[in-house]
Amino acid sequence: MLQEYDIQNAQDIQDALKDLLGGTIKEMMEAEMDDHLGYEKSERTNDDSEDRNYRNGYKSKRVNSSYGSMDIDVPQDRNSSFEPKIVKKRQKDISDIDQKIISMYAKGMTTKQISETMQDIYGFEASEGFISDVTDKILPQIEEWKNRPLSAVYPIIFIDAIHFSVREDGIVHKVAAYVVLGINTEGKKEVLSLVIGENESSNYWLTVLNSLKNRGVQDILIRCSDGLSGIKEAITTAYPETEQQRCIVHMVRNTLKYVANKDMKEFAKDLKTVYTAVDEEAALEQLERVKGKWSPQYPYAMKRWYENWDAVSPVFKFSADIRKAFYTTNAIESLNATLRRLNRQRSVFPSTQALLKALYLATFEATRKWTMPIRNWGQILGELAIMYLDRIPE
Repeated sequence: MLQEYDIQNAQDIQDALKDLLGGTIKEMMEAEMDDHLGYEKSERTNDDSEDRNYRNGYKSKRVNSSYGSMDIDVPQDRNSSFEPKIVKKRQKDISDIDQKIISMYAKGMTTKQISETMQDIYGFEASEGFISDVTDKILPQIEEWKNRPLSAVYPIIFIDAIHFSVREDGIVHKVAAYVVLGINTEGKKEVLSLVIGENESSNYWLTVLNSLKNRGVQDILIRCSDGLSGIKEAITTAYPETEQQRCIVHMVRNTLKYVANKDMKEFAKDLKTVYTAVDEEAALEQLERVKGKWSPQYPYAMKRWYENWDAVSPVFKFSADIRKAFYTTNAIESLNATLRRLNRQRSVFPSTQALLKALYLATFEATRKWTMPIRNWGQILGELAIMYLDRIPE
């Protein structure tokens, strides 16, 4: 592209991409015309009747795209019966074509898979480089999203990690994508931060939390996460009044990985009697019962419950409605399921930037549906307002 378009500056790149997009759309419409007429452009037809339809040149049309205004050549037919679908008659804006490509990328498709899909649908090849250029257009949007102002108070935040494989300098290594999800004072889910890190430490987490403070977060009532290294110390430093709660979902999941499949359902049912107990005393009684029942078969399974009881037990001072906000999977698991789908689509990402683009696009896709508050939020907020006096704004 550098040689063909003699690129010297950013405007030359913009003009080159605009030209590539115009050529791509023209090829799409040529494929549509082939289908409309029933034969390809270079193919001869045996139909010699007077009323047969055939190509009749091109008509220039000016449209707006994500790269600015541009002229495209629309194929014409003798009978004027051809109506292209990729750029409809009277359509003046084609920026949604870019959005289709970005949407496929958001669903975890690689640039190669998108290119092949375009080939299957339209019968021409949109290069991987072109598709990468289109998806790169969302990088400024990602930067703006990362630095957007946040609310002053979040009653609950969840922090979780998902691991991905990335190729850097020809070497494949694991990285963790850390998601900070908040429940705001309206009870709605909101992704506050999405960062990629390799080494968990209190200094690392303090950097993440200070970024939230710099974006306006003054207070967090409850932090819920798994035992991420350094997170407890960092929260204590950045938000010393925050209640620290071990994620029940992770506790259950980490317990059941030591249990045979045939016993998982019954074991999970027994665990539920622990974290849904009426108070901490009743929960400890259930904990002993579960340990006594299952330890002969699975001696290691309940160990973490005893080791981390100080981080689990705060949940028992809350009502059932608030507890459900901690231990149901709805709050963060729906997002995690979307992000984990990327792992199924791609075993290895070609770069950290490619992973970031995919993560943010998938996040944007998932969060568009987050329009309603979590269940019974009014009651939950009222209880939190009593428990955390003067910390929730009127």
